[in-house]
Amino acid sequence: MVAHLPSTIFHLPSLISALLNETKSMKWIIIGTGGFVGSILRYVVSGWAGQFGGSYSLPIGTITVNVLGSLLIGLLFGLSDLRGWFSPELRLLIFVGFLGGFTTFSTFSLDTLHYLRDGQWWQGLSHVILHLFLCISAVVGGFLLSKTLV
Repeated sequence: MVAHLPSTIFHLPSLISALLNETKSMKWIIIGTGGFVGSILRYVVSGWAGQFGGSYSLPIGTITVNVLGSLLIGLLFGLSDLRGWFSPELRLLIFVGFLGGFTTFSTFSLDTLHYLRDGQWWQGLSHVILHLFLCISAVVGGFLLSKTLV
């Protein structure tokens, strides 16, 4: 026996169609698609680069994707900002979705570039120090918290 389900479940094609017609929903799909591809590529590139780490204790795979993501976001932002090459939808796909899935460090790096490009050196330096301090503190704090939960 089927429980009382909302009638919209039986009209799934029309529900999907309505969602796709909504601007906000389309943005979510664009971002999600980019994030899906970026996350998979992060896994692949990080694993590949990690093979070259040898006996180093540094996370070579993570450093590789963070540096590569920063390079890509700088390059693509420059093309977008200076040449107007990308539509708003393509910027969402690349910057928020793909590079957000590939590495969030690229967004941090772009924010820092904005400060430096605008001559706001102290704000840029503060931005870097604050993020490093807070993010590392959060990782340590989360790790310590996890120890209390086990």
